[in-house]
Amino acid sequence: MDFIKFVGTAGARFVVLKQLRSSGGTWITIGDTNLYLDPGPGALLRCISSRPKLDPSKLDGIILSHKHLDHSGDINVMIEAMTNGGFKKRGVLFAPKDALEDEPVVFSYIAKYLERIEVLKENSTYNIGSIKFKTEGRHIHPVETYGFNFMLEYCKISFLTDTRYFAALSKMYDGDLLIINVVRNRPAEVQIDHLSMDDVERIIVEAKPKLTILTHFGMTMLKAKPWEVAEAISKKTGLKVIAARDGMTINIEEEFKK
Repeated sequence: MDFIKFVGTAGARFVVLKQLRSSGGTWITIGDTNLYLDPGPGALLRCISSRPKLDPSKLDGIILSHKHLDHSGDINVMIEAMTNGGFKKRGVLFAPKDALEDEPVVFSYIAKYLERIEVLKENSTYNIGSIKFKTEGRHIHPVETYGFNFMLEYCKISFLTDTRYFAALSKMYDGDLLIINVVRNRPAEVQIDHLSMDDVERIIVEAKPKLTILTHFGMTMLKAKPWEVAEAISKKTGLKVIAARDGMTINIEEEFKK
């Protein structure tokens, strides 16, 4: 089964620090290949306590969209788990250059456990096992950040990670399934480098995905109840939008392989 499991749906520092939602990141299985996207604080614990259990030693690779703590907090322990404590050299890490060289988030001794490290760059294509994915243009964010498009035989999956809104986003992330990191319910009084629901509406109206999943919630999203926000935008736009929950699994084949 090709699936995506939302191990955690927290975004923004206070939701993470209070663990109002888990900050575990996202597990992706396509064919016989397992990837982990953005293992934030608690990723290892959430995998082990998941039902059914997610076994990090079965991972083939880890993708880091950027080095901020809520995305990279468990990166070292997840690499160690993937490599059986470093006794089995395996796995690939995909990460931006500044996450590896400027205040690196991966310890040097941990990096040696990996089979290889691939540096993420703009508009580049990567392959691992049965998975092919592509980066788009660099996001507007305080550190080097990328989103991803996964090209499956029967659908395209877009992960729109942290960024300030800009007009090209709807063309960059035009997948059948669009997963969006949305920190705020409404725009902040002072512009910040994160999306709000106003931005999400503009993006999905232009991109028209078959399914949009909201995740990576900040405090204003939690207070607004993400499931109600998703339902409201679905009714307004006529497009299917749902809010991710911690532990939620999407069977990609069931949704799109028809």
